[in-house]
Amino acid sequence: MEVSEPPDEEVNRPILQINLSSNFEDLSNDTHDSLNNESPRSIILSALKGIIMIGIIVTALLGNALVIASVRRHRKLRVPTNRYVVSLAMADLLVAVCAMTFNASVELSGGKWLLGNLMCDVWNSMDVYFSTASILHLCCISVDRYYAIVRPLEYPAIMRTVTVTAMLSSVWTLPALISFIPIFLGWYTTQQHRDFRKKHPQVCAFVVNRPYAIVSSLVSFWIPGLVMIVMYYKIYKEAIRQRAALSRASSSTVLNSVYVRRASTGSRYPSRTSHQLLLHPSDASDYGRPLSYRASAAELNIENGTSIRQQTKSWRAEHKAARTLGIIMGAFLLCWLPFFLWYLTTSLCGEACYCPDAVVLVLFWIGYFNSALNPIIYAYFNRDFRDAFKDTLKSALPCCAGCWKTPSQFV
Repeated sequence: MEVSEPPDEEVNRPILQINLSSNFEDLSNDTHDSLNNESPRSIILSALKGIIMIGIIVTALLGNALVIASVRRHRKLRVPTNRYVVSLAMADLLVAVCAMTFNASVELSGGKWLLGNLMCDVWNSMDVYFSTASILHLCCISVDRYYAIVRPLEYPAIMRTVTVTAMLSSVWTLPALISFIPIFLGWYTTQQHRDFRKKHPQVCAFVVNRPYAIVSSLVSFWIPGLVMIVMYYKIYKEAIRQRAALSRASSSTVLNSVYVRRASTGSRYPSRTSHQLLLHPSDASDYGRPLSYRASAAELNIENGTSIRQQTKSWRAEHKAARTLGIIMGAFLLCWLPFFLWYLTTSLCGEACYCPDAVVLVLFWIGYFNSALNPIIYAYFNRDFRDAFKDTLKSALPCCAGCWKTPSQFV
């Protein structure tokens, strides 16, 4: 099925042009002159731009490779949630390799594309595909955390190996429906742009029509973003409820243990204070029982205290992971929301919402920066990942033979 052609007056006006270099129609005629007339200021700006782009690419490559290696080498990190994290790291790694590198090469070469129309389609497809896959991974992680914290009894039954495999398979399959298929079949753009590409193979501009812009933005950002916001809102409410419940249970156990210890060492019929009876009304029936009975009650309270401590430890571990992933979700929204606001707004109002090419470039790379930011968040907010990163980096340093560790130390 092919997208229907717009009226003649709309054919001459592209709906949305994602173009990171200005005046691409005159690029083939002006490239040589612009290279000869570059000012020192433009050279400095180009050098600064190159340093920033290369820095983001290297950070994304090393950071995400470090995540994958650390989970592979440390048994402590091999938990179900981290299967999503490793898959996310792979998607972010491929964003750096297959999207950022081509984008940077075009920008640093003055906007000239040297690889032909086929590779232009490949690059645009990989850009959309891996960026969407990265975003969908974050959506799956939010759903996983929702079941782990809000519905923990159902979590083992729902998040089985087959379920996790199906979710990961879907996040790697679904992006193809809005990337490779519509781009290679030409459904994503206008007839005017297709004709222009045949005449100017040295220009690789991503010009999309209105239907593709709406559908792709919904699948890539708006729907996953809405799911993440809803999931983390429910997680936040449940975290507050569980924390209050555990706090009350801990206080109750401590006060009851104090009373039992006093009862077991004091008089045979100790006086009962009002707050103790209110705290445990059922204990009133134990009043006057033998000390042996109250000793067994003390043991039960100790067991209850241990159980609560175990629950608290488990609760803290789950919520630490949820907090880290919540920060990742917040970083994702901050990085990608400006780009998709521009993308959808420009697609709906056309030239009336013109945005300078420099601003579009910045929006692109802020979104790309999200792929480099996730490993930094792990290292800063998650102690397990931080320790694993340190061990992996020490093991990878060739300058220190004593830092190398055998695989048995990591598994």
